[in-house]
Amino acid sequence: MKKKITISPKKMFAFKFILFFLLALPLGLFAQTNNNLPLEVPDDPYVQVSRDQMEKGPAYRVMNSEYFTVQVNIDEDGNDIIGDAGNETSIAVDPTNPNRMVIGWRQFDTVNNNFRQAGYGYSTDGGLTWTFPGVLNPGVFRSDPVLDFDAEGNFYYNSLQGTFECDVYKIDDGGVEWNPPVPANGGDKQWMRVDRTDGIGAGNIYSNWNISFSTCAWDFTRSIDGGDSFEECVPVDGAPRWGTIAVDADGALYICGAIDSDLVVIKSTTAQDPSIPVTFDSVVTVDLDGELSAFGGINPQGLIGQMWVDVDISGGAGHGNVYVLASVERNSNNDLADVMFAKSVDGGATFSAPMRINTDAGTDNIQWFGTMSVAPNGRIDVIWLDTRDAPSGSDDSRLYYSFSEDQGENWSTNEPLSIAFDPHVGYPQQNKMGDYFDMVSDNESAHLAWANTINGGQDVYYTHIIPSDILAVNNSISTISEAIIYPNPFNEETTISFSLKGNEKVTVEVYDILGRKQTTLLNEKVSGNKSIIWDGYRGIGQRLSTGIYFVSIQAESGRSVIKVVLK
Repeated sequence: MKKKITISPKKMFAFKFILFFLLALPLGLFAQTNNNLPLEVPDDPYVQVSRDQMEKGPAYRVMNSEYFTVQVNIDEDGNDIIGDAGNETSIAVDPTNPNRMVIGWRQFDTVNNNFRQAGYGYSTDGGLTWTFPGVLNPGVFRSDPVLDFDAEGNFYYNSLQGTFECDVYKIDDGGVEWNPPVPANGGDKQWMRVDRTDGIGAGNIYSNWNISFSTCAWDFTRSIDGGDSFEECVPVDGAPRWGTIAVDADGALYICGAIDSDLVVIKSTTAQDPSIPVTFDSVVTVDLDGELSAFGGINPQGLIGQMWVDVDISGGAGHGNVYVLASVERNSNNDLADVMFAKSVDGGATFSAPMRINTDAGTDNIQWFGTMSVAPNGRIDVIWLDTRDAPSGSDDSRLYYSFSEDQGENWSTNEPLSIAFDPHVGYPQQNKMGDYFDMVSDNESAHLAWANTINGGQDVYYTHIIPSDILAVNNSISTISEAIIYPNPFNEETTISFSLKGNEKVTVEVYDILGRKQTTLLNEKVSGNKSIIWDGYRGIGQRLSTGIYFVSIQAESGRSVIKVVLK
């Protein structure tokens, strides 16, 4: 049983008095007394930089059966822009059309200047290709991008100004152009979540931030009109920082973060109701055997990671479970950073003992930027950066991934999804690689927005991750051999070839990334070698849209699944 924090009226009065006194201090003096908190204020002046005049190089791209990674901050010809930088990535994926997605980030037009702006890129083909139009407001300082989406596929972009005020931009027409910004109160390290239920809070937008750096007296706001306006700020019990937000299937709101050295989850069942003020039911301490840390080590001027909360809305065995995860500096063994997980099966009233997700030996490796998302079917996806494969004395990091399909009781093998890179190169006059990544999970895959330096500078990437056993890519035992698709990717046509040792009934079918069958290419007895030419159509005159598909070769003795990309 974990400790449950209650804040008495007397303590709350004292807290408000102290906060009022601190807010009355000059901002610069206050900032100097809070060295443990990140500042997002203008430092270098804006300098206009022409992208056309910057050096270009090949963009990084890798594809295999379980994931693919492509660079997002590219020029109109798909090339890497050498000399700029991007970090603090956030992603929104249209639930009605998962081929449509957008990523936002802190855009530094040149690494010689730490003036940052609200960068963004979009994809309409499932993340295979990206367009980087530029920034939301050229020449305007913006930071801490946080993106989300509603049930209808509208996108929202929460952006912090240098005044510690936030704006929210919206795309509401299924396109890629942002509407004008709407003032949304806010403050440093804000997070945002949209209610995607069909209850009374459907479409509500919630935001929470670090109260230490805000123009508001308090640290929470909501919109009850789809982002057309935001309510006056109200206090969150305990004023947490460096955390995220989740909404469960019943519309209950969860906020997580750090209060001093404690990690907490705060619940509200009233936030969903537009007719009454927002109040908070409980503040519950979660034991992750560690603390959030910042400023030093592998990310010198940034966080080691923030705290994540998400909920199971599957209607299955784990329905209603609340999950938390963070990269923490361990209390029990002094490990600099492990990815730690805990869950609640009683609506956030109590949490389990902590579980370590990374399985490396010893306490010398650093697992940082731990990030979690939960799919509608209840699968829990987790990624992090990991130094376990680095040479001695190096901080070279690789992206790692693990998932659970039994409510966090058991986890898949830690799997590396990238080559190693040096996180200390490409700093844009600010010695960090941002403070967070972001991920969205659907029933078939995870969509990750992240930053790395694989190409020699800080760049923005999208990785599409397919858990290995969902389509039996790795686990099928079959007499099907030499199964290949070439060319892949393809435009006009591709050849699917395979071989069987015996005479078996074979069905060859094409599925989209949501597991929906698009067409059947073969349904007959096959013996020996077989080749099928596919032109990307599912019927006469019905060409499939560009994107990722899976070709399933199902024989009597087993199955083989191959990912194919239609350009």
